[in-house]
Amino acid sequence: MGTLQAQLDYLYDLKAALSVIEMDKQAVIDTVLTPEIREKLAEIDTEFSFQKKAVQDSIDQAEIEIKEAVKEAGETIRGKFLMAVYNKGRVSWDTKSLDGYAAAHPEVAQFRKVGDPSISIRTIQ
Repeated sequence: MGTLQAQLDYLYDLKAALSVIEMDKQAVIDTVLTPEIREKLAEIDTEFSFQKKAVQDSIDQAEIEIKEAVKEAGETIRGKFLMAVYNKGRVSWDTKSLDGYAAAHPEVAQFRKVGDPSISIRTIQ
């Protein structure tokens, strides 16, 4: 393919095509749904939304408690189906200050490592 800009435009076109397919599918589904069926589906959604919210609230609370306990334990804890993975806090340095220090003390530059860049594709707003 040509330039990166052209590839990005092509990727956008593919994503747009996928969205159109989903909209077309929903439009066909909407043609077979009678007002009575739509009303019943809305009632079902309402009925289950309360149950889902109650369970989601319990999940959120359990996750908070588990994370705090694992942080206190300082180690990964395994259950039958899930595990809470403990990761030590990341070490960070004041890069600007250290670069200044390295300019005056070039011997420390050998300890500097630069990782691979990461790329994310975002929609232009």
